[in-house]
Amino acid sequence: MKNKVGVLLINLGTPDSPQVPDVRRYLNEFLTDGRVVDVPWPARQALVRGAITPFRSKESAKSYKEIWDPVKGSPLKYISEELTDKVQAALREYSANNGQTEYHVELAMRYQSPSIERALTLLRRKRVNRYIVLPLFPQYASASTGSAHQKVMEIVGSWQSIPPINFIHGYHDDPHFINAFAEIGKQYPYQDYDHVLFSFHGVPLRHLRKADDCNHCLKTPDCCHHFSDKNQFCYGAQCVGTAKALAKKLNIPEEYYSITYQSRLGKDPWMEPYTVETLERLAQQGKKRVLVFCPAFVADCLETIFEIAVEYQEDFEKFGGEKVQLVESLNSHPLWVETLKQMVLRH
Repeated sequence: MKNKVGVLLINLGTPDSPQVPDVRRYLNEFLTDGRVVDVPWPARQALVRGAITPFRSKESAKSYKEIWDPVKGSPLKYISEELTDKVQAALREYSANNGQTEYHVELAMRYQSPSIERALTLLRRKRVNRYIVLPLFPQYASASTGSAHQKVMEIVGSWQSIPPINFIHGYHDDPHFINAFAEIGKQYPYQDYDHVLFSFHGVPLRHLRKADDCNHCLKTPDCCHHFSDKNQFCYGAQCVGTAKALAKKLNIPEEYYSITYQSRLGKDPWMEPYTVETLERLAQQGKKRVLVFCPAFVADCLETIFEIAVEYQEDFEKFGGEKVQLVESLNSHPLWVETLKQMVLRH
C-alpha cells in the first residue's frame, strides 16, 4: 500500500466579504468559540451576539474594505492559498526525488471558509493514511492553536476509523522559522530606526493563568522572560522567546527593542505593554522612526497591514512621531515554504 500523508494547514479565518453581514457572521463564529471568549455559553452568546458584534462588525467591515483586494479578496486568504500551493509543490518535488510517500496539502480556516471539515473531507477522499495538522500560529495559545486542534479532534472523533494524526503544537523558536523572518527583516536595517518593536497579538491574562498548571504564571514581573519546563506551554514565554531569537539573529541590541502586544478586546486585563501605548511613550522620548515586526502572524492580514501600518501610523503621528515601518510577514516567501516542508518531513 502506498504511503499517503495528508497535511492540513490551518489559519485563523476571514469574512467571505467586507460587507457587514459577512463580517458579523465571521465575528459571531470567532468570538463564540469558548477558547476565545472563555465565559459560560449562555453569557458568551448574549455578550457576543447582543453586545459585541452588532457594533464591532460595522467598524471591522470598514477596516476590511481598506485592505480587500477587488479581485483576490482577503489578503489572509489569498496569501494562505498561495502558500498552500507552494508547499504542495515543494513536497511533490521532494517525493519525486526522495521516496514513495505522497503528500497532499489542504488549507483550512478555523472560522468560516474553507472550513476544517471540508479540508479533512478532501484529504479523506484522497485515501491518505496519516494526517499532519499544522496550524499557522508559531506560538501556541489556547485561543488559536488549541482551538484548531480541538476542532480537528471533534470532527475526526465522529469517524468510525480514527487515523494516525500528528498535531504540531508550535514552533516559536524553530531555527528555520526564525531565519525566514530574519531574512525579510534584513531589508530594514534596524540602525535606520530609533527603536524596534516586536508586536504580538495579545490575549487576556486569565488565558495565561488558565494554561498554567505549575502555579508559576505571573508570579513575578519577568516570569515570561525565562523559558523553563514550568512555562514551556505559555504563550507569553513563547512570544518572548521568538522576539529574543529574532533580535539575536539580526544583532539587535537588547536596549534597542521592546516586546509589545496588540489587538486588545474588552476591558479585562490583557498582556502588556500595549503596542499603542509603547508608541506613545517612544514619541514622548523623541523617537521618530520605529520598525515593527509582527512574528505572531505568518501571513499579512488586518492586524498587520491595517492595524499596524495604518492605524498605529496615524496614532504615532498624533503622538509626535513620524514613521511606523511594518516588516512584511512570511507570506509565501521561499524560506517559509522550505520551513513548512521541513516541519512536515520531521513529523
